[in-house]
Amino acid sequence: MTLFLGLGIAGVVLLLVTLVFDGVLEGLFGGAGVLDGLFDGLLSLPVIAGFVSMLGFGGALVLGTTGLGAGPATAVGIGAGAAAGGLTWRFSRALMRDEPSATPRGTDLVGSPGSVVTPIPVGGYGEVLVYLAGQPLKLAAKSPEAVARGTEVWVEESLSPTSVAVRPVQR
Repeated sequence: MTLFLGLGIAGVVLLLVTLVFDGVLEGLFGGAGVLDGLFDGLLSLPVIAGFVSMLGFGGALVLGTTGLGAGPATAVGIGAGAAAGGLTWRFSRALMRDEPSATPRGTDLVGSPGSVVTPIPVGGYGEVLVYLAGQPLKLAAKSPEAVARGTEVWVEESLSPTSVAVRPVQR
C-alpha cells in the first residue's frame, strides 16, 4: 500500500513541478533530441505524471478496499494510469491545435465609434478612446477641425498602429 501511495504522490508532485517550470524539465530531458516526435507527445511529462499518479492511487484504492493482492492492484493501477495518460495526451493535443484568433489590424478600426479624451487641435494630435471587439484602445488622433474633449467621433482612417484620423459625429 505504501508503494502505491508513494507512486501516486510522486506523480502529483511531478505534475506540479511540470506546471511550475513549464517546459524547462522537458528541455532538460529532451535535449538530446532522441525522442523528438517519436510518440507525438505520449512521453511528455504531464502524460507520464498522469500515468504514474493514477497507477499509484488506483493500485492503493484496489489494495485498500478489496481483499485482492498486489498483482490485481497493479493491473488495475496500470489500466487507470493508461486511461489518465491517454486523456492527458488527448487534451494537450487539443490545446496545442487551438488556433489563435486573428490579430486586429489598423483597418479594423475604420468606421468604429469613439470619444475624444484629449482635445484635438486643428492640424495637431489629441487622443481618442475607441472600442475594438469590446476592448478599449486609446489612440493618438488627428482631425481636419478642432474637436473638444468628450465629443463622439468616427474613425475615418488608420494612420499608423497607434494613430487614426477621425471626424466628429454630426447630430
